Amino acid sequence: MKTKSSAPGPGKVPPPITLSYTRPHAGCRRAILNSTKCGYLRGTMPEIRKDYATDTWVLFSAARSRRPGAFRNAKSSTPKEECPFCVGHESMTPPEVLAYREGGSRDGPGWRIRCVPNLFPAIASTGEVHHHAEGLFVRVDGVGAHEIIVETPEHDARLASLAETQIAEVLRSYRDRYRALAADPRIKYVLVFKNHGERAGASLSHPHSQLIATPIVPLRILDELEGVRTHRATAAASCLYCDVVASERKAGQRLVAENERFIALAPYAARFPFETWILPKDHAGAFDSIRDSDRGLLAQLLKDILGRLDRILDDPSFNYYIHTAPSDNNQAPFHWHLEITPHLTETAGFERGSGFYINPVVPEDAAAILRGEVRWSDRAH
Repeated sequence: MKTKSSAPGPGKVPPPITLSYTRPHAGCRRAILNSTKCGYLRGTMPEIRKDYATDTWVLFSAARSRRPGAFRNAKSSTPKEECPFCVGHESMTPPEVLAYREGGSRDGPGWRIRCVPNLFPAIASTGEVHHHAEGLFVRVDGVGAHEIIVETPEHDARLASLAETQIAEVLRSYRDRYRALAADPRIKYVLVFKNHGERAGASLSHPHSQLIATPIVPLRILDELEGVRTHRATAAASCLYCDVVASERKAGQRLVAENERFIALAPYAARFPFETWILPKDHAGAFDSIRDSDRGLLAQLLKDILGRLDRILDDPSFNYYIHTAPSDNNQAPFHWHLEITPHLTETAGFERGSGFYINPVVPEDAAAILRGEVRWSDRAH
């Protein structure tokens, strides 16, 4: 008995394939391909593809289309009764991988900070990393980790409003999860980041951070490493970022705040209005080397800067992320730092097409405004 082929005959037009969205359960959407003959999404395993000409990598993950808010504008505030990060809703998340508790049992109430795998991960937590190359087409299996750090049980809080001791505990959770994941030989880089507000990509309003561990070092980090190496080769073996700290403290124009261990500044070539960096004054290549005695001081300065942005810019959407040495080479010539980038402008055709950024606020003005020397309303008009 012969079986019919599903392929169209010569000269015939294949049946149309359309992209549509369905709701597999409340609050989530996923993309599916529908066809009268057959239909599928390409693979469920995330993969990371390399650009033809540059070291730009793109992570493709079908699971991300199922997260709350995918392909639509997110609500400004997540209702408590629907929030998976609220106390009493622990069953709405995967089992916790870390928690700091006052009491209670695992995956139950009583926690101060709770870390769980992302329910809609950008990258797979199981499997081996394999590199594939077919001529110009280079890709790597998307294996690593994607986790959520719930920063507080308080649903309506903001990180800037938390006590310094609680922020120090958030930083401790970053360090502890970084160390655990960096020990995995499949992992080459761990990026800790926070999305605050709709424009910054936050699909849930309950205060939380994330981390994604990848089998590839990101291009931005490779570029910074190359800059550090070049500076080291031409500046008597000094650290680029140590020199940045010294030079910016001396210049003063872009300095926002500092304490005994850390400095906050508006970088000389800030890409975004009110972009602010926090750097340790003493050389430190990897974030996970931060001492317990310094976490409180970092929390103090982070709370200070986020509080200034909150008050002056009326709680803007923002991202922050920690740039640190690659996890498989903590001895690399680097100097970790935290970058805060508010969302006050949009990147459009010129930025996307050229790699240039257009920033309408020079960093000297931004620093003066954040220091309280100039009112934002004065600068804006």
